[in-house]
Amino acid sequence: MPLKIIIVGAGIAGLCAAVALSQAGHLVEIFEKSKFATGIGAAVSLGPNGIHVLRSFGFSFQRARARQLMMWESVDGITLKQFSALDMEHAQEEYGAPFMSIHRVDLHKELLRLALNDAEGKEMGAMLRLGSPVVGVNVEDGIIELEDSSKHQADLIVAADGLHSTLRSAVLKREAKPIPSGLSAFRFLIPTKTLEEDPAMTNLLKWKVPLSASILADPTDTLKERHAVWYECQGGEVQNFVGIHPTQEALNGTPSSSSAEVKDSMVQEFSHFHPDIVKIFRSAEDVKRWPLLIYDPMPSWEFGKVLLIGDSAHPMLPFGGQGANQAMEDGGALGYLLRGVEDATAIPARLAIFDRVRRNRASRTQTLSKVRAGREKEVEKETKKYIDNGDAAVPVTFPERIAHDSGFNVFGRCDEILRQA
Repeated sequence: MPLKIIIVGAGIAGLCAAVALSQAGHLVEIFEKSKFATGIGAAVSLGPNGIHVLRSFGFSFQRARARQLMMWESVDGITLKQFSALDMEHAQEEYGAPFMSIHRVDLHKELLRLALNDAEGKEMGAMLRLGSPVVGVNVEDGIIELEDSSKHQADLIVAADGLHSTLRSAVLKREAKPIPSGLSAFRFLIPTKTLEEDPAMTNLLKWKVPLSASILADPTDTLKERHAVWYECQGGEVQNFVGIHPTQEALNGTPSSSSAEVKDSMVQEFSHFHPDIVKIFRSAEDVKRWPLLIYDPMPSWEFGKVLLIGDSAHPMLPFGGQGANQAMEDGGALGYLLRGVEDATAIPARLAIFDRVRRNRASRTQTLSKVRAGREKEVEKETKKYIDNGDAAVPVTFPERIAHDSGFNVFGRCDEILRQA
């Protein structure tokens, strides 16, 4: 008989798990606290490691308007002179998949389509319950309680309820307390057409290396981190900007409710950048900002019948762009390892294998996510705590980090651990 599995949260991790588990033949029910069936947010970068998982689902990159990325370049945000460049044009040959950018809403819609429908497009996949916030869990019996006091039981509960997870403390038996990084991030999207209508911004489009992710660094302040990342999404119709800067104490490190205030502070932080870059920032609308918090890797992701995945298990900083990709690895690996499992008593043994496949791997990537490209050496000692082989090296340069983060096939790792079991 198929397993009955509850997934809490319909974000990237939850939907990837739902797709993988449904395609493995299990009965999946998703409980999402919001009443919206589509995602929100800006763009995300997809590494080959995440694309391996999406491909296994039958994900349509064309329908999701994904854009291939051919280069990561680092430039002086003031002079626009290139510092360095990492060619990714041959990633397919080197890693088995390319690098891409994708809007989070497009990613979410395509995952939702795959989660709720079978291979022929019929509504025979997972069941989605919107407006269903989970307020409690019985980890031993596998029961969740909703805000309306109803209770639901399953053979396994997958907690994919994000950074502010309700179920995480039940697994850890304590609250996971973050450490302020002293940094904040902003993000905004701007239509490519808007840039094309202004001569100065059109010049920037011509200057930018086609199909590249550009890191606009601040070389004037070596003590504080300040940079912006720029790449396109939605088939090139939209430009995505994310920026990192020191948290302003006057705002207490919390997101402002006023988009105008956020925009003004963003422009102020980057006012010394190239005038055309500043002009783009001034043209932005609906700018979001949030504080960056550091979470230590979790000592365990499971307890009883509850398993943490995604941001519930390994919240990451944006450096390296691996947050979404690691969530995909979680979901893909879980479905892969529960294929053919029809007896709930076999779940603990498979979750033990899942732990060997995922926890050290994600913890290394989570640790690396605390530093921007080129500063991998700063966390070398900490990263080594999570190596799978006592003699294995960890990334200490950006190219090594790319190879570590993106050159990983989670299904190959599953097969390796399964052979050892």
